[in-house]
Amino acid sequence: MEGLGVVKKVAGPLVVAENMRGANMFDVVRVSDARLIGEIIELHGDQASIQVYEETSGLAPGAPVESTEMPLSVELGPGLARSIYDGIQRPLAAIKKQSGSRLQRGVEAPSLDREKKWAFTPTAAVGDIVSGGDVIGEVQETDVVLHKIMVPPLLSGEITRISEGEFTVEEPIAYLGETPIYLMQRWPVRKGRPYKRKLNPDVPLVTGQRVIDLLFPIAKGGTAAVPGPFGSGKTVVQHQLAKWADADIVVYIGCGERGNEMTDVLLEFPELKDPKSGKSLMERTVLIANTSDMPVAAREASVYTGITIAEYYRDMGYSVALMADSTSRWAEAMREMSGRLEEMPGEEGYPAYLSSRLAQFYERAGRVLTLGSANREGALSVIGAVSPSGGDISEPVTQATLRIVKVFWSLDSALAYARHFPAINWLTSYSLYLDDMGSWFDNHVKKDWMAKRARVMLLLQEESELDEIVRLVGMDALSAPDRLKLEAARSIREDFLHQDAFHEVDTYTSLEKQHLMVSLVLNYYEMASNALDDGVPIEPLVSLPVREAIGRIKYVGDDGLESAVKSISRQLAKEIGDLKEKQVDR
Repeated sequence: MEGLGVVKKVAGPLVVAENMRGANMFDVVRVSDARLIGEIIELHGDQASIQVYEETSGLAPGAPVESTEMPLSVELGPGLARSIYDGIQRPLAAIKKQSGSRLQRGVEAPSLDREKKWAFTPTAAVGDIVSGGDVIGEVQETDVVLHKIMVPPLLSGEITRISEGEFTVEEPIAYLGETPIYLMQRWPVRKGRPYKRKLNPDVPLVTGQRVIDLLFPIAKGGTAAVPGPFGSGKTVVQHQLAKWADADIVVYIGCGERGNEMTDVLLEFPELKDPKSGKSLMERTVLIANTSDMPVAAREASVYTGITIAEYYRDMGYSVALMADSTSRWAEAMREMSGRLEEMPGEEGYPAYLSSRLAQFYERAGRVLTLGSANREGALSVIGAVSPSGGDISEPVTQATLRIVKVFWSLDSALAYARHFPAINWLTSYSLYLDDMGSWFDNHVKKDWMAKRARVMLLLQEESELDEIVRLVGMDALSAPDRLKLEAARSIREDFLHQDAFHEVDTYTSLEKQHLMVSLVLNYYEMASNALDDGVPIEPLVSLPVREAIGRIKYVGDDGLESAVKSISRQLAKEIGDLKEKQVDR
């Protein structure tokens, strides 16, 4: 039988099979009688190199290899939301029922439940001419996700039959001519789903994290990297973005992460309330769990599986946020497979194609006009954590990532050890989307948003320069205006940039509240500077009682915010006015 081969060599997750002349690159194969799942990654004559996504211990030469003659694909349809998959889209809940708490080799379980019936409501009618991407009906997938059933991208024609009612994902719901359409469609994971065109990244993905939204915002459809050493808070930052980012759907990929971290995610997400709907956050989340003790080859697949699912929801017109934690583990898997293939190594042993693989992944992000006649707009934002060895961001994975992404949130272990979270270093981070999004902030929040951001960044940079002087010659060497600058910058750092992820109010800050908080700090700095010019000494200015109230405004909820800000503004004006009067009396 064509496509039926024989194992010749086994090297960990790499299996070399011969008699594979009928197979194609990236075909999925079943190896041995245990039916281990694998993928062809290299072909030489009739020999195929296969990366096996399961444990290969006990596998020996002579075992049969059968090609499915299909590339590695994911099943896309109702039932994705709320699901927890492994790296090759096997549902972990279904596998647990079959084989218990430990993954058994060769276990097969359909990605989407074949028994469950979904209530399908048509939005198209017989006689309609439709093409790839057109929505022909809807399914209420969860309480918060309306799943739009689309014509598969490569199909078009006239609807000859369409039915309303309850269907499984394998029952036809409509026909284009004689071609059936199902609730489910399949798509190869290594091929990006098509769209009409990309749009400019000029709308921010609001996260509620102050250091991100004000200083280093990411666009909807943008790409960001979060590199940082062990313990600097990469995972907490990604959890916060998953909870609070302005996205309709969240896809979280735990790629080679520690099991206890993934356990935290799996236990925490169902308990989290979605601020938009009040329901569980899992209602609009897809989790892909690929822990560090799972087979190394499946790490690479998990990243592609996740982004293909994210593209599918983007095609429905949703804003999707994808978190990949972490791409370093994915790169390490590539390095291991490349070494077993005996390819020429690049820098630090990584394969020469490391940069191009990372680029292919991140380039699938974007805000797009989707296929179909309705001109829907969808967005896929990709945020990848990077775990450089020893915190050295000059290593190849971080550098290759930074050449591709447009937002860099540099996590700093010194800030983390000082208990400053999120530990994003404001001097080394950047966002290249600011020019595109500046007008959006000015038009949708306040006209002086970008001006205030520029003043905050200037104060923080001047503080860094003044810190050098203080370390060398002491605080007494500074002039009064410079001391005031240091105090204002400290207020920005401690009262604004520092944010408590576990405080019920402080965990999320709206853009309007962020503007009010920054305005209070900058108003204090302006009024104190004017008082200095009028001869008021520096000591009473830096120890004003109102400063504590300014620092605690972040814990005030939106309901009482406006009155609290007015009260603090009045108190600030009174206290500085009193100091000026005292100076005049002298």
